[in-house]
Amino acid sequence: MTSIPRAAPPDTTRRRAPLYALYTANIISAVGDVLMFLAVPWFVLQTTGSIARTGVTAFFSTAAVAASALLGGGLVDHIGFRRASILSDLASAVGVALIPLFYALGMLPFWALLALVFVAGVLTTPGATARSALVPDLAHLAGARLERVSAMTDGLSRVSRFIGAPLAGVLIAVIGTSNLLWLDAASFAASAALIGLAVPRLAAARPAEGEATGAKGIHGYLANLGMGIRFIWRDPLMLSIIAVIMVTNLLDAGYSEVLVPADVRQVFGSPVVLGALVAALGGAGFVGTLIFGAVGHRLPRRLTLGIGYTIGGAPRFFALALVPIVPVLVVVHAVSGLGISPVNPLFDTIAYERVPAETRARVFGAITAGAWIGSPLGGLLAGVLATWAGLPATLLGFGAVYLLATVSLLVNPALRGMDRKREAGVGAG
Repeated sequence: MTSIPRAAPPDTTRRRAPLYALYTANIISAVGDVLMFLAVPWFVLQTTGSIARTGVTAFFSTAAVAASALLGGGLVDHIGFRRASILSDLASAVGVALIPLFYALGMLPFWALLALVFVAGVLTTPGATARSALVPDLAHLAGARLERVSAMTDGLSRVSRFIGAPLAGVLIAVIGTSNLLWLDAASFAASAALIGLAVPRLAAARPAEGEATGAKGIHGYLANLGMGIRFIWRDPLMLSIIAVIMVTNLLDAGYSEVLVPADVRQVFGSPVVLGALVAALGGAGFVGTLIFGAVGHRLPRRLTLGIGYTIGGAPRFFALALVPIVPVLVVVHAVSGLGISPVNPLFDTIAYERVPAETRARVFGAITAGAWIGSPLGGLLAGVLATWAGLPATLLGFGAVYLLATVSLLVNPALRGMDRKREAGVGAG
């Protein structure tokens, strides 16, 4: 099922510059994402005053990510990881720039904002999938341990929140939410330039062995799409983890895109507090991934995943509902960031070990879609429940479900095989 990894290249060909370029592109793009992530819900709250409409906006944003991840994986495999990353980032720069442009022209009613948010999500996701698919090959090129590269990749995403969140909070207060989105558009253009200039062309992705390669058009596309889904369905370990991630992402979408902005605006009235909470979570998460990158290969995977996920999830919901004190909330978010930091690197490492290189983008696209498929409902549900039952009750309910989901990882028998490593399917990208 998994392709045999190539022999490690000699020292003279171990080039780390492309991997560092990928890290930098991810940082720039992720900072831009954080700017938009905080600007859009705050913009909706400012202009409409409606928590329910903020939830509807979150629905369209996350629905775009899930749909694009599911439908775009085969396309990324077909055109190549590097090219897909560049094209997606350039298209995203244009898509995001249309939001402040239309607003400046007085042409941004609520329905148009929803449409543009959806388009931006659709354009952004294939680039993220492509950069994720590049990781094993660039790690191999650099002669780096896969666990360490996975941890660094996720850690840089988290430190981007540490940088981007307080920056967004200050910039929202100083230049306004619409102007902030111009910076997001510029970040995608910079990411495209870095990948284009510094990451080499690797061999094109190949059809999986045994697959019909003659199928073209919609039938071939659907066959590729179904292959990614079937791969996950037949792997109980990956399916079990994705099921939990699907539930927690649903809850996190409601938390981060609706409940936190609404609660902070209602209780504290300042976007700077919102930025501080996101920064604490991301900054501590980055520290945690550095620790995991150094010692993660020695830790028991199942226990690390279950305990870290539990610490990193529900406490944030409970604290925001019960203890509206900024220093306490910052500390709780920092502890949560440390706890949750091993989760993504662990799962990414497991996926890199189990997925053949020639099908990587298709399977990773299906993984992303599965993880995000519940997120649109999370934002919508949070908006409806917060309007009906109030913010504290909704936060407590979401936190209780989150706790049950993460604790289940410690008792699910399908995860017993987590500590048995497979050879990584490192191949061409």
